[in-house]
Amino acid sequence: MKIYVDADACPVKDIIISEGTKAAIPVILVTSFSHFSNVEQPSGVETIYVDSGADAADYRIMKLATKGDIIVTQDYGLASLGLAKGCTVLHHTGYTYTNENIDQLLQSRYFSAMARKSGKRTKGPKPFTTEDKEKFKGLFKIAISQ
Repeated sequence: MKIYVDADACPVKDIIISEGTKAAIPVILVTSFSHFSNVEQPSGVETIYVDSGADAADYRIMKLATKGDIIVTQDYGLASLGLAKGCTVLHHTGYTYTNENIDQLLQSRYFSAMARKSGKRTKGPKPFTTEDKEKFKGLFKIAISQ
C-alpha cells in the first residue's frame, strides 16, 4: 500500500505525512513545479513534481497508483478514476468517495460548470474547519490500518 496525495492545495498534508510515516506506509506528494519547495521531507515521503498544466498531477497519480493504494484528493474526476482502479479515495474534509456517491458528485460538478458557463455565479467550497481536519484524521487512521 502507498498513499498518493494530490498535494497542490491539500490542507491535511501534515496529518498524512505524520500518520503515514508512523505506519511505515510510503507517502507520495504529487504537486506542480509552481509549488516547489526545498523543505526536506521525512524518510518515507517522496515529492513528485509535475507540470503546472491542468490535471498533470491527476495523470501522474493515476499512472502510479495500483489497487489497494490510498489517494487523497478534492478532485472528483481523479476520485472517480481512483475508485475504478480499486483504490481507497479520501477527501480532505473527512469523507470517503465511493461507487455510491461519485456519480452524484460528478453530476453536481457538471451542473455547476454549466451554470458558470452561462454566466451564473456558484458557491465555492465551504471554509476548511478544525472539525474537518479532525474528521479527516480519524478517517485516515482507519484507512491506513486496513
